[in-house]
Amino acid sequence: MAKKSVLFDLDGTLTDSGEGIINCVIPALEHFGLPVPSREALRVFVGPPLQDSFIQHGVPADKAEEAVAVYRSRYIPIGMFENTPYPGIRELLEALTAGGHKLYIATSKPEGMSREILEHFDLSKYFTMICGASMDFSRNTKEAVIAYLLEQSGESENMVMVGDTKFDILGAKHHGIPAIGVSWGYGKVEDMVAAGAEAIADTPRQLLELLEA
Repeated sequence: MAKKSVLFDLDGTLTDSGEGIINCVIPALEHFGLPVPSREALRVFVGPPLQDSFIQHGVPADKAEEAVAVYRSRYIPIGMFENTPYPGIRELLEALTAGGHKLYIATSKPEGMSREILEHFDLSKYFTMICGASMDFSRNTKEAVIAYLLEQSGESENMVMVGDTKFDILGAKHHGIPAIGVSWGYGKVEDMVAAGAEAIADTPRQLLELLEA
């Protein structure tokens, strides 16, 4: 059955944002005198809430918001644009829109930043609503963002989530929404499968086929 409302994650799903995120994580870790892992190891920062990732890398829990503030001091003017849409994404969004699907953004990136990035790449026009995290950390998990989207949109039926990490799959599952994982992002395919992904798409073309099946 075709799903008429598609919820998309942003980082690692629509755009390859790793360079900008990692470039901003490094000075935040250095701010606390913490060891800086390899860039490959820092890929885990793409997707989950930043506070959680900083705590897992040694930032004291009561300093997590300070770490995010240091991160944002570079990310907002520079890092968010060290980013590019994945090949085939624009064509995917055009095809889904032409096919009558409603498209939404459900990301744990702050909502204002998400909107600015999508507008920068001329992608915002494809989305009925862009829902993201709040700057004050009151809405920062994927579960909370999806709950906010459902409340704001009034949608509840015939929905599917698309994301690149287990957090996308689990957040959707919490609300009874099936989810499809994509393999080109920053999460592990095995983690998405274990979390309950309905399927894994290896290309935007394959994702389109899954969504229209």
